Amino acid sequence: MGTLYIVATPIGNLEDITLRALRVLKEADAILCEDTRVTNVLLKRHAIHKPLISYHQHSTLQRVQEILQYLREGKNLALVSDAGTPGISDPGNKLIEEVSKELPEVKIVPILGPCALTAIASVAGFSMDAFLFLGFPPTKKGRKTFFEKVAASEYSVVFYESPYRIIKSLEELNGILQDSAAAEKHSIVAGRELTKKFETIYRGTAAEVAKQLKREVPKGEFVIVVERGRG
Repeated sequence: MGTLYIVATPIGNLEDITLRALRVLKEADAILCEDTRVTNVLLKRHAIHKPLISYHQHSTLQRVQEILQYLREGKNLALVSDAGTPGISDPGNKLIEEVSKELPEVKIVPILGPCALTAIASVAGFSMDAFLFLGFPPTKKGRKTFFEKVAASEYSVVFYESPYRIIKSLEELNGILQDSAAAEKHSIVAGRELTKKFETIYRGTAAEVAKQLKREVPKGEFVIVVERGRG
């Protein structure tokens, strides 16, 4: 049986790749990736030439079976996402679940590295001894419930958002906080383009950060920490 390596890759700055991750990518028989074009940028930077196998949220059951067969044949595979740590708000978790269920004898090895979640937590300045991570808000149905959960949490909450919905999400969150009379008890920190050239950290209430972003054209992915209520 082969080994499945879960390899964290840079979330923006290509210098953030670890030596161990590079070694695993060089030694793997093939690399599973969301978008071969994105992964190729990293591999070319480090002169790594390996077969790439596309695996993403729309991958078919046949593709999963192909991956399982490679592992049965003793091939060592490295799973990467477009950015950050696989299995966290990306389709990697489904493959990992399938491998652990169908091939329990296969070793699944984490190769640690960059993660937007831990990056924003490290600079938030909030108590992060315990926190709630909610991934991306729903794009349509369920948004109100999502932000009600954020507002009601006894822990600080971390979630991701796209540049296309960040202002709307902050305004929705602020509205729910106002309704719950908790708006003044919450502060947020929002990170944009973390580790990249135009990295920006915004601090304030949800309303204040939304106002800042309206003066700009939001670009790049966002990760947000909402401080737990102090009431």
